[in-house]
Amino acid sequence: MKKINVNQEACIGCGACVAIDSEHFAFNDEGLSHPISNDNLESTDLANAIDSCPTSAISLTEGDYNTDEESEEDDCCCNSCDGHCHCEEEA
Repeated sequence: MKKINVNQEACIGCGACVAIDSEHFAFNDEGLSHPISNDNLESTDLANAIDSCPTSAISLTEGDYNTDEESEEDDCCCNSCDGHCHCEEEA
């Protein structure tokens, strides 16, 4: 199953992805983009947001983020972690 990943080290917070596709992207507390949904991954807006990223920080990757096996990523409240979960920081 595919999921959206935003490389937080590459993201510069330009906001193109958020402006183009607010269904899938929002800003975190650091002003960087992060995925908020892994639904509708075939949307044109998502493809345009990925293509418009000036640092190529956004990618679609294969991954099991909704499995029965427990892991730190599965416990994430946003189901969008790529090793940089900010959920606990926001709580």
